[in-house]
Amino acid sequence: MAVTRIFFNPRLKIMMTIAAVTGGLIALRLVDIQVLRHNAYLQMAERNRTQIIYQTAPRGRVFTADGVAIASNVPAFGLYYLGGNKDPQYLEQLARDFATRLHLPEEKLLEKLRAGAASGKATLLAENLSTKSTVALQELQFYYPGMYLIEETKRSYPYGSLASHLLGYLSSMDERQWRKRDVKLGYRLTSKIGKNGIEKKFEQDLKGKDGGVYLEVDYRGRVKSIIEDKKWAAGSDVYLTLDFAVQQAAEEGLKKSKTGRGAAVALDPRTGAVLAMASAPAYDPNIFVPYSEEDFGDATQKINEYNLAIQGVYPPASTFKIITGAAALESGTLDVNRKVYCSGKYDSGPRVFKCWGTHGPMDFFDGMSHSCDVYFYAVASQIGAAAIERVQRMFMFGRQTGIDLPGEKAGNLYGPTRRARNKTYWFIGDTLNLSIGQGELLVTPIKLAQFAAAIASRGNVYKPYYVEKIVSNQTGKTKQVGERVVLQHADLKPETYDTLFKALKHTVDTGTAARVRLRGLDVYGKTGTAQNPHGADHGWFMAFAAYPGEEPSIALAVFVEFGEGGSSAAGPIAREMLEAYFNNPAHAPKAKSQADYDELLGGETHA
Repeated sequence: MAVTRIFFNPRLKIMMTIAAVTGGLIALRLVDIQVLRHNAYLQMAERNRTQIIYQTAPRGRVFTADGVAIASNVPAFGLYYLGGNKDPQYLEQLARDFATRLHLPEEKLLEKLRAGAASGKATLLAENLSTKSTVALQELQFYYPGMYLIEETKRSYPYGSLASHLLGYLSSMDERQWRKRDVKLGYRLTSKIGKNGIEKKFEQDLKGKDGGVYLEVDYRGRVKSIIEDKKWAAGSDVYLTLDFAVQQAAEEGLKKSKTGRGAAVALDPRTGAVLAMASAPAYDPNIFVPYSEEDFGDATQKINEYNLAIQGVYPPASTFKIITGAAALESGTLDVNRKVYCSGKYDSGPRVFKCWGTHGPMDFFDGMSHSCDVYFYAVASQIGAAAIERVQRMFMFGRQTGIDLPGEKAGNLYGPTRRARNKTYWFIGDTLNLSIGQGELLVTPIKLAQFAAAIASRGNVYKPYYVEKIVSNQTGKTKQVGERVVLQHADLKPETYDTLFKALKHTVDTGTAARVRLRGLDVYGKTGTAQNPHGADHGWFMAFAAYPGEEPSIALAVFVEFGEGGSSAAGPIAREMLEAYFNNPAHAPKAKSQADYDELLGGETHA
């Protein structure tokens, strides 16, 4: 009877029902956790227990032909927050204590900490921390659970602005760029990529294979153990054709020039390999990858990315007299010994054209060595503009050199054929301007260097190249990149080249190019002063050189913007570049002993 009363007690019945329902719900939840959503909860638990920090692989280095690293890597650290403690007051304390040491605004750091706490994933707080700046941080990370320092590398350019327009620079990706990248290559939103020059062009070769550290952490974010340390693999090394000493001489020479603005290009006339390519003003690519404590302000917004060596177009001025002379020699009507009297002016009929000096009687060799305008006015009037234009085309004026760099300008071919196509007239004044490299004729510094190399090689117009090979740091395999390519051959008569060589040697020995005369070397050169209606004239100097009895092994062109005179402004730079090249024993004739080599370059003479 008592049992029946208990069983039918309404309150007890309600309690038993609640207990049964509750038990059922718990059972369902357990089934959900342990069976239905087991894998999902397991992954969540693993994420809470395991953190992954990626380590960016060192980029491949960039070497000059003589083994100098002009782009390399230096140690750097990254500071991560591993989540764990999400307490707002704790995060605020972290921001206060670390902001100054990380050179970050407190609010910005707190924002990153909150984002890391919310995601539960390892969050990068600061990168490119120097070894010096991490001394205090290494101690602090033990007092603040969840903070973790990891060693990486950062890009470094040991010689600052050297070859900066060729090397380019690194910068962070935005989300749009990141989405375009191949996922297999391991790019992350924090990755730095090449944005210009070699860094951009050879990005996939230079980028290595990133590593990572897999950490076991507790609920507070404190590291319990390192589960796996996956080592990185460095990117491939790029070997350039540049000669370090010649490049350095070009850079320093331009920097010290009258205006600090210009370009210098040196080529190997036997292959087309670029020995030096400098553009001024240059910039220091280190400012794009600074240590966290370095402050370059808005310097990255003020750099001049304009590569004057391949993009600047100017009249070649008197350097073009080589073309006029070649056209006259090819015509068969020129007597190199016949003298033309220079009174300082030339009467063309409609107009009187002036010479830069009063030279008196000039034959071909004197006309070239003293750069007498009147002499070349007379020659051009005799042979006509069409003959000059024809030789221009043989040396590919008005066309790109073909160097594998973006943005190269073609310059402008100048002659009566172009005018005829445009249905406009050609006048005697145009012929005279053309003969001395003025008027509508335009070239880049690299085009003039290509022309100097073509004369030096007796007609081979080579495609310039600046990368010799790429060597993998992972496999050791070498990929040959540079190759000798003849774009065109300027098929002048052998005696024409002989006479040009003689005239250009005479210009160095006794004339306006005497600044590059060097003892023990055969140096050939020509100056140019380009008229500039907008200000001071521009200075040009082109040259090539060889050991006696050897073929020329270096050809160059130097341009100084607003330099006023080719001899005074560009000549000293050309000389320094030649000295840098021939002072290297590696370029000595193989048949000579070191003693003979030292004696050969034991002194110098000046005109």
